[in-house]
Amino acid sequence: MDIDIPEVKAEVEAVFARYETALVTNDVPVLDELFWVSPATVRFGATENLFGAEEIAAFRAGRSPVGLSREVLRTSITTFGWDFATASITFRRHGSARIGRQQQSWVRFPEGWRVVAAHVSLLDAP
Repeated sequence: MDIDIPEVKAEVEAVFARYETALVTNDVPVLDELFWVSPATVRFGATENLFGAEEIAAFRAGRSPVGLSREVLRTSITTFGWDFATASITFRRHGSARIGRQQQSWVRFPEGWRVVAAHVSLLDAP
């Protein structure tokens, strides 16, 4: 298996940047678009466990748009072959000392790259 094929990695970097922009601007339609619409999609958040695209979309629709800006501290994107990738970041919300962690599994579908599993958690500052 080829790891980090340059054109595949560039595609995932671009879609991940689109996701990050949508997240901090609370662009719910784009966030919904970028998650696989399936009951098998999972998102574990800092305070919630969401199973299936319907639960994830309902969470997004009800989430407050306040305080979403953040500084990405470190990013790691790795592609595996042509159709699978992981994206991991650490981040800090403005005004908070806690370090956030976000990890996503991305799959290429006919309609484009989609998140099939995601995890977000927070650590207290060292």
